[in-house]
Amino acid sequence: MDHTIAQVSKGDGDAVIDIFNYYVENSFAAYPEDPVPHQFFDAFLSMSAGYPFLVAKDGEGDVLGFALLRPHSPMPVFSRTAEIACFIAPQHVGKGMGKAMQEQLLQVASEKGITSILAGISSLNSASLAFHKKRGFQECGRFLKIGRKWGQDFDVVWMQKMI
Repeated sequence: MDHTIAQVSKGDGDAVIDIFNYYVENSFAAYPEDPVPHQFFDAFLSMSAGYPFLVAKDGEGDVLGFALLRPHSPMPVFSRTAEIACFIAPQHVGKGMGKAMQEQLLQVASEKGITSILAGISSLNSASLAFHKKRGFQECGRFLKIGRKWGQDFDVVWMQKMI
């Protein structure tokens, strides 16, 4: 499937949140237990301010997925480190959008002087763990049983890629 990647716009908000809410309701990829309102898009915009926030769209302009970087910490000593998040509409997983958006995010990050990308992933999200490992991320830490969703404990696995 053909797709384009562009900087997110305010008009993409509902579609972004709809994709995120799919993962909220059906997986451990997104941490809330209940769907978030469309206004939550403003939180994504705020947390990624000054960093790239991308959407993949089809030829009709429909959002197929999104990916963003955000600062790891507000402390200036960590300014070379960013965290990554990526969510693809389930019917479009495995079609190269996540890889393409991640590559573009890493290119922009490198241009911004970022040298380290972190991903905090639920231990129950084997697909994301495998995706990141395949893309050169290495496990660098694990917080045991710090998450609890739907009555099930999970670890948060931290993965890192130096760029």
